[in-house]
Amino acid sequence: MSWAPEVSTDDSGMFYGNAVRFATAAEAEAWAEDRACRWTSTVRATRVVESDDPVNYAWVDNRLVAVKP
Repeated sequence: MSWAPEVSTDDSGMFYGNAVRFATAAEAEAWAEDRACRWTSTVRATRVVESDDPVNYAWVDNRLVAVKP
């Protein structure tokens, strides 16, 4: 199991993600919040959902780091 960050960019309630997966919900949320800060005018909301995909990234010292599954 892994955690997938997702963002919503409009008022439709739709959330979108990518292939980034984290070992913890806290890492996924921190990464999503970092994206939201960078995309200040487009991100309306963030969330984290469980995924069956393998973990492929870690959030270390406010940096995205690739990890081997």
